[in-house]
Amino acid sequence: MEDHREEIEKTIIVLKRGGLILYPTDTVWGLGCDATNPGAIEKIYALKKRAESKSMICLVSDFKMLQQYVEEVPEVAYDILKYATKATTIIYDRPLRVAENMIAGDNTLGIRVVRDPFCGKLIRKFKRPIVSTSANISGNATPANLKEISKEILEGVDYVVNLPLQNKGAKPSSIIKIGGDSTVKIIRK
Repeated sequence: MEDHREEIEKTIIVLKRGGLILYPTDTVWGLGCDATNPGAIEKIYALKKRAESKSMICLVSDFKMLQQYVEEVPEVAYDILKYATKATTIIYDRPLRVAENMIAGDNTLGIRVVRDPFCGKLIRKFKRPIVSTSANISGNATPANLKEISKEILEGVDYVVNLPLQNKGAKPSSIIKIGGDSTVKIIRK
């Protein structure tokens, strides 16, 4: 398995400056930034031409980090994530310690615990969650690979992670919402 140390270091410098990255997530190529930096998040909304009422998700490296950003992780979430066969984003009630403009109007936030080695190392080393939203202008199709990403997006980010062979034809994650009473609703299969 590759180390990616140099790419991780370059990416973290951009994230710490409040910059935007284009990176291969554990699903599709995504736009990302520090999920605790409201100014960086505003830049993503502007680049995507996306209404701020449409919330984005963030990525965490593991269950321990997840617990730092959600008031209470329902037990059922651990079971869902443990047995999921594909990348799964869960929408949690009462997120903590992220920028206000990351949190949906109903006080929820979609968070995915990554399985991808590069993303996991990047987030662990950065020590904060990273925004993940598809690398397209709002309303346009999600690019299946780096070659399909528009010039506008490519020129609108501060850094493109140099792992171009990652995520060929990857699919978006499943999205599941878990209510405070542990009710489970599938948003996207």
